[in-house]
Amino acid sequence: MSTLGIYVHVPFCGKKCGYCDFYSVCYTKEQAELYVEAVLRNIRHYSDISRTVDTVYFGGGTPSLLTAEQLGNIIAEVGRSFALDREAEITLEANPSTLTPEKLAELRNAGINRLSIGVQSMSDAELKLLGRTHTAERAVRAVREAAEAGFGNISCDLMLGIPSQTPESLTTSIAQLAELPIQHISAYILKIEEGTPFDCGEVRTSLPDEDASVELYLLAVRELGRRGFGQYEVSNFAKSGYESRHNSRYWKCEDYLGIGPAAHSCYGGKRFAVPRDIEGFISSPVQPAEVTDEHPCGFEEYAMLRLRLAEGLALADVPEHRSEIEKKLPPLIKAGYVSFDGERVSLTPEGCLVSNQVIEMLIF
Repeated sequence: MSTLGIYVHVPFCGKKCGYCDFYSVCYTKEQAELYVEAVLRNIRHYSDISRTVDTVYFGGGTPSLLTAEQLGNIIAEVGRSFALDREAEITLEANPSTLTPEKLAELRNAGINRLSIGVQSMSDAELKLLGRTHTAERAVRAVREAAEAGFGNISCDLMLGIPSQTPESLTTSIAQLAELPIQHISAYILKIEEGTPFDCGEVRTSLPDEDASVELYLLAVRELGRRGFGQYEVSNFAKSGYESRHNSRYWKCEDYLGIGPAAHSCYGGKRFAVPRDIEGFISSPVQPAEVTDEHPCGFEEYAMLRLRLAEGLALADVPEHRSEIEKKLPPLIKAGYVSFDGERVSLTPEGCLVSNQVIEMLIF
């Protein structure tokens, strides 16, 4: 039977960032304890010792607000309820402000072996605009202390298209990040989500325009590649061998089980989602879940997700659609949006910027 990934949504934040649309609530110690009990209860509910779990991912929110003991208890329950691979990749998203040498040592002992640190920028002015609680110096210290604590697989988030961001400030951020002991960078273009505090005229008018955002993204691709971080997905870059194994599940239509309010799953032949409601999650014997797709990973979804990866879509994997796709390729190749070696179709960096439109033209 295929391996399984487990995603745990930790919906707590010390402070909500103005651009964030992910589900989160204000952290309290009491509610966090009830939440962890519910997570353990749900892991036991889905127990299947025949399934080997080789990735666990704590996302949020700010998962690093949980104690190392709480995180360790969740990992231990995964090990009791499933066959936990001894070499499993176990990732924790973390805010630099929550990491201390003592906490990092405890996290290592709890079983966390990969950190995803929300740096976002190495410019204090840009961090202030984003409403982050850390400075660039604090982010550097967190990364260095993580490496000293024994973490050899560290990812940092980098945001593109921040209000007032320039090519020069982005280049500086990339250069400073690349000097740190990290192996992976996730680089996202800031998107204004409806209903967030950033969804206002003042912020929108201060964002780089479309041409400037294109320039920033292509600059990031070039500069990260030059510094040894190869692009393996639209927004993800890694040193060789350090691609995120858990996130790769999503793009390869592999099974993953989501636990927690707002968590999504592709498990048991269906896609389902848990409501964005921590009280409902805590009070229910088993997390409520709504089926969102009865038959996931059909051709369209498979092709769409594969095209997000740098390795692209192998036409041998979709033989019944090969001729149709090949007919659509010439104008996209001429425009510089895709490349084709006779077997694989992949997006160019320019194509990544309009990936939705390109993918729609190819497969729908």
